[in-house]
Amino acid sequence: MNKRVEKQVVIIGGGLGGLAAAIRMQHAGHSAILLEKRHQLGGRASVFTEKGYTFDTGPTIITPPFLINELFEFAGKDVADYVELVKVSPKYRLYFSDGTFMDYGDYEDNIEQIEKFNPQDVEGYTKFLKAAKPIYELGFEQLGSMPFETIWSMAKLAPAGIRYRAYRSVYGMVSAYLKDPRLRIAMSFNPLFIGGNPFTATSIYTLITYIEEKHGVWWARGGTHKLVEAMERLFKELGGEYYLNSEVDLIEVADSNRVKGVTTTDGKSYAADIVISNADVANTYMKLLDRKVFRKRNADGRYKRAKYSMSLFMTYFGVEKQYPDMVHHSIVFGPRYKELLDDIFKKKIVPDDFSTYLHIPTRTDPELAPPGCETMYACTPVANLDSGTDWKSKKEEFSNHILSTLDRRVLPGLLDNLAVKRTFTPADYETELNSYKGAGFQLQPLLMQSGYFRPHNRSRDVKGLYLVGAGTHPGAGVPSVIMSADLTTQMIFDDLEKGL
Repeated sequence: MNKRVEKQVVIIGGGLGGLAAAIRMQHAGHSAILLEKRHQLGGRASVFTEKGYTFDTGPTIITPPFLINELFEFAGKDVADYVELVKVSPKYRLYFSDGTFMDYGDYEDNIEQIEKFNPQDVEGYTKFLKAAKPIYELGFEQLGSMPFETIWSMAKLAPAGIRYRAYRSVYGMVSAYLKDPRLRIAMSFNPLFIGGNPFTATSIYTLITYIEEKHGVWWARGGTHKLVEAMERLFKELGGEYYLNSEVDLIEVADSNRVKGVTTTDGKSYAADIVISNADVANTYMKLLDRKVFRKRNADGRYKRAKYSMSLFMTYFGVEKQYPDMVHHSIVFGPRYKELLDDIFKKKIVPDDFSTYLHIPTRTDPELAPPGCETMYACTPVANLDSGTDWKSKKEEFSNHILSTLDRRVLPGLLDNLAVKRTFTPADYETELNSYKGAGFQLQPLLMQSGYFRPHNRSRDVKGLYLVGAGTHPGAGVPSVIMSADLTTQMIFDDLEKGL
């Protein structure tokens, strides 16, 4: 990395990817300024408190934790001095619509659970993990930190893709090893955590299951916002600056097609040699750049044609009752699986049935609620704004439907003890987080939207413009956005060494 010539770096957006990039650039000897639209850092990983209940608003699962450790080590710090990461067990409790449930945990625990569901699937589960291991080693350990700058870099992977049958879907690969329909659901739902449909996401994304198998599921003590606060503190200690309530509305580009700064909606300008956008990738190209910079292609057309992830309907609620038999992370599956996903991803409708991720952080951290109470949220996948749903009129009815279903199925007495309720809809994703189409995870993780075919970490249109976050390589999810910051900043350091 080049520390001899300090560069002025502006980072747009204070999500986990933007913060990680800001830390790396500041520690490398450059002057980093981070601009965040909202009143707090974290992006989707923000926080709010109401009546003594503390709610993380977004991601709550950290895996693998060593990526967080590496970020702090890069800056010469020990992550343990900033935030405590604790392992959660079981990883999830999976509630199926037939009334059964599975505590998905470590390998031996899962073998015991699978034996009860279908003894013949014990061998299949073992074979599935064996098949997923080399996919994890290739897709995560090797390719996750490798830039795909040319089509040839992608073409070199064709033999491995054929060998691992990447043309199959995640569900297709799982079904080749497991026969019980509940176990097929249990081993295939994970792509939803990064905005993917298990029936269309390439089987490369079975690596998510193997990551959790190898590294476990972890939680930041006190909530994900404690990780954000830790990164904020580190950035400030390194001398970095950030400004809240500072929404960028233009990336300024010189006649040479090189960035020269940004302007915010309140009219302030910030000069920059390098701009790193942690903003939504579609909006970065379609709203923050003047059309004249796209000399050889139609950026609007590309991003309008892309396939975007589903959105999320978030219901945050506090309960004046405890549920000691519940676990930290649960998935409550509805009566339909493929058909529901078809409604969400293909038909773009909001049906009456649903599946939801139920987060109860007070099972690990009781202090996140008043004594004798629980803090919870239900994260429900729904169609993005292509559905045309009027969420302003629908949100109350839909949130009540979710809560009444949870009351009936897994949280008896919930409605009678409800103390706090707040919702965040796909429309809010668009207005609050500047998310194109209100998508929860930007682009879907499809084969033709991965690697070289995903928006590049280094802009092909504007010199000095780089991307981090869910919309670029390697993709969505806490580990991927942290990895994107590592990959992107290393590209910047390499470019500076070459004098680019």
